[in-house]
Amino acid sequence: MPRTARASLGGYCYHVINRGNARATVCHQPDDYDAFVRLLQRGCARLPMRLVGFCLMPNHFHLALWPYGDGDLSDWMGWLLTAQVRRHHKVYRSSGHIWQGRFRAFAIEQDDHLRAVLRYIERNPLRAGLVSRAEDWPWSSLRWRREPPLLPFLDPGPAQRHAQWLEHVNAPQTAAELAAVRRCVQRGMPLGSAGWVEQTASRLGLECTLREAGRPPRAASRSGVRVDADKSLFGEE
Repeated sequence: MPRTARASLGGYCYHVINRGNARATVCHQPDDYDAFVRLLQRGCARLPMRLVGFCLMPNHFHLALWPYGDGDLSDWMGWLLTAQVRRHHKVYRSSGHIWQGRFRAFAIEQDDHLRAVLRYIERNPLRAGLVSRAEDWPWSSLRWRREPPLLPFLDPGPAQRHAQWLEHVNAPQTAAELAAVRRCVQRGMPLGSAGWVEQTASRLGLECTLREAGRPPRAASRSGVRVDADKSLFGEE
């Protein structure tokens, strides 16, 4: 697994995820989810962070974060996970690892690619069969778009949702969309148009994430990095 951009640059949007250790359940009851949401709010007050979207699931979470400065993402996530683990151990009288690691993150171009990730994040409970409508899941940013006003610590982000966002999230995603997002999650590679992906991977030191595992690059740029962008993600040819 390639190293993700933990000491990341400010100004980019990032999809941040983590799973319970050995995929174990982390949020066992509503109080656990509610406490996590409160920690998100405290984190935004403690170190200014633009939280564009989130979804808390039983054994994992998804966040869309837009940090201001270099290194803010790492500092903010470090505090969040430490605070959550301390609470978990106190409530359940447990010890040891709660999460499978620190976190994983990849940068996202601030256009339809970001909207695709936000849709992926907010559609998670529906995709998992936990609700019949995505906005019915209480611990997702989508709920607060159905029940305004927005949470005060939620940021609209640089690629705002359109007026029909609820119906858009509830509609099935294409296989190409899902594959593109999941590939970035698995590799820690940026998600965006081909030129943006290559430039961003170079800035973040993630060129290795653009190469097929175990295969030499078939088509290389001037820097020698193969750009594996999915041009069909939004119907482009």
